[in-house]
Amino acid sequence: MGSAKGEFTVTVTKNEVVAALLPFQEHWLPLTNLDLLLPPLDFGVFFCYKKPLSAGCCMVSALKKALAEALLPYYALAGEVVPNATGEPELLCNNRGVDFVQAYADIELRNLNFHHPDESIEGKFVPKKKHGVLSVQVTELKCGDIVVGCAFDHRVSDAYTANMFLVSWAELARSKPISMVPSFRRSLLNPRRPGCIDPALDNMYVSIPSLPPPEENNEPIDHLIGRIYYVNADELNELQLLASSDGDKRTKFESFSAFLWKMVATHTANKDRNKISKMGIVVDGRARLGEGDQDKVTSMTCHFGNVLSIPYGSQTIGELTEKPLYSVAEQVHKFLKPATTKEHFLGLIDWVEVHRPEPAMTRVYNVVKDDGPALVVSSGLRFPVSKVDFGWGSPAFGSYHFPWGGLCGYVMPMPSTARDGDWVVYMLLSKGQLEQIEKEAANVFRPLTFDYLDL
Repeated sequence: MGSAKGEFTVTVTKNEVVAALLPFQEHWLPLTNLDLLLPPLDFGVFFCYKKPLSAGCCMVSALKKALAEALLPYYALAGEVVPNATGEPELLCNNRGVDFVQAYADIELRNLNFHHPDESIEGKFVPKKKHGVLSVQVTELKCGDIVVGCAFDHRVSDAYTANMFLVSWAELARSKPISMVPSFRRSLLNPRRPGCIDPALDNMYVSIPSLPPPEENNEPIDHLIGRIYYVNADELNELQLLASSDGDKRTKFESFSAFLWKMVATHTANKDRNKISKMGIVVDGRARLGEGDQDKVTSMTCHFGNVLSIPYGSQTIGELTEKPLYSVAEQVHKFLKPATTKEHFLGLIDWVEVHRPEPAMTRVYNVVKDDGPALVVSSGLRFPVSKVDFGWGSPAFGSYHFPWGGLCGYVMPMPSTARDGDWVVYMLLSKGQLEQIEKEAANVFRPLTFDYLDL
C-alpha cells in the first residue's frame, strides 16, 4: 500500500447521531464577546490507539455510551449554532446530538504518513462537520488499531475546552467521575459598565465590515499545506540558549516562535526584504481574568468557550533575517507581554461590545496578496494525549488538525508521546516556506515517522 502518497481507502460503515443520555429543556446560550471574535471555522483532533484487547464492537459501544453521558455536562456540544435576531451566532441547546461515524481503513497504523497530514489525515480520519457543534469518527485500521477523530466548531470551543471534554469523555468511558465539570456562566465575561478600552486594541483587532473588499487575484497562490515534525529536547534547549541574552531568559515557546518567524521570513528575503511580516501568538486568558479573585480563578478554569487573544508583531523581512535570534525573541516577548494581563482581556471584552453586532477579527488574519508572510503560533503544549485513555491505554500518537484556509500560516507545537521533552509540531505553511525550513533547519524540524513513534 503506497502510504507515502496517501493511497488507501477509508470506507464509512455506519452513520449515527449520539444525543445526551437524558433529555433536557431546550434553551439558548449566548456566545461571549470573546467567542464572537472567532470566524465560522472548525478545528480537529485525532488520537491513534494500538489494537485494543477488547473486541471492536464493544469498544465503539463503550465510546458511544460514554459520549452520551459526557453530553449531559457538556450539553453545548450537542446543540447547534444559529444566527439570532441581530445576525450574531448563538448556541441553541436542543440536544440535536453529535454525528458519530464508524469507518474502516485498509492500511496499517505504521504505514500512515503522519508527516503529510493533508494526504494521510485530512478527509480520512478527522470528520468533516456538517451539522451541530461536534462530529466524531472512529476508524478501525487493517491491523486492528483504532483512530478516533473529532471536529469542533471553534466559535463554541477553543483547544482548552476541547481538552476538557476529551479528558471527561475518556474518564466516563473508564467508569470514573469527570475531574472537571464545565461552567457556562456567561456573566464571567460580561463587558464592564462603563467600558475601558486601550487604544492599542484597535491595532490588534478590526471590524470585518470596515475592511476593503477582497482583491481579485489572477496570479497563482502558494497555498498552505500541512506538515508534522518533531523537535527534540536538546534542540529546544539550544534555541532557548540562543534566544536569551543579558540575563533575560526567554521561554522555550518564545524562543521557538522567534526562530520560526526568522525561518518563514528567510524564504522571501532575496526578493521582498522591505515587505512586512507579521506573527501572532495565541494567549489563553483564563488565568489572567481570574487574577486576584480565587473564586473567579476556579470558575475560569472550568469555563466552556473561547478565552483567547492574538497579539502580534510586525517587522520587515530584511530586519528579521539580519537580526540575531535573541533580538527577534526580545521583540516576541515585547508584543506578547501586554496581552498577558487581566486588563488586556477585560479591555478586549469591552472592545467587542462597542463594535457589536459587527463581526470582528484579529488583524494578523487579514493577509492580502502584496503583504509579506504572516503566521499564527498557538501552544498545544497542554494537549492531554496521555489522559485520553478510553480504557485500552493511552494513545500511541495524537495531534491537532487545523487546515483553516486563507493566507495566514498556522503552527501548533504539542508534547511528544514518544520522548519526554520533545515537541511534535503541526505546521500549515506555504510549500516554499516549508522547503526553506527543511533546508535551513533540518536539524531542528525532523519529519515525524513511524519509527520515531515506535509504532
